[in-house]
Amino acid sequence: MIEANWLIFIVALLVGIVVAYWLFARASKPAPRAHRPDVLDEGAAPAQRNQALIDDAPPAAQFTAPVHIDPPAMAGTMAGIGEVIAVAAQQEVDAATPPPQTIAAEPEAAPAPAPTPVPEPTPEPEAPAPEPAEVAPAPAAAPASEGDDLRKIKGLGPKMLTLLTALGVTRFEQIAAWTDADLDELDGKLGAFAGRPRRDSWVEQARLLSGGDTGAYEEKFGKL
Repeated sequence: MIEANWLIFIVALLVGIVVAYWLFARASKPAPRAHRPDVLDEGAAPAQRNQALIDDAPPAAQFTAPVHIDPPAMAGTMAGIGEVIAVAAQQEVDAATPPPQTIAAEPEAAPAPAPTPVPEPTPEPEAPAPEPAEVAPAPAAAPASEGDDLRKIKGLGPKMLTLLTALGVTRFEQIAAWTDADLDELDGKLGAFAGRPRRDSWVEQARLLSGGDTGAYEEKFGKL
């Protein structure tokens, strides 16, 4: 309030100071007195007496004691004036200040409800693993035939027999079925013996031996 109306407050303060100073100066100034010569003064004329008043003096009861009036308490010091102005200003500030607002306390938030426990799912019983079906034992492989005695072929010695056995050739029928392409491929594997199957007619010998025609064989290739 004082900050908003500071100019008015200063003007009022100055006016109050001027008025108080005027009152103080008026109260302290002595009243003017006219000089009247006293009969006791030197060279003064004797006082004139009213004989009528002396002769007809009023009774003493007619006179009342003068009323003594105390001068008002001096609100007249500068300190007192300042206090009066300060109190008035404080009252004006108090009247303009709005009463403090009471802020109601916010109600406490209700505690959050406890979470509902979720029941754990009951594990389903595991299905028993199916027992493996019994596998019937595989029939025993028929013993492989021992093969023919390839050494009956003229020109086929032990080393060639070992080589042919390593190549999977063990019967006369296999040699009898060789073509020219088969013979060429075989020559590439015989090394130093290349060309011998053609030169010794292995295919024809094997054909006669596989057919069991011993007479024709001995007639052409010699005795077994």
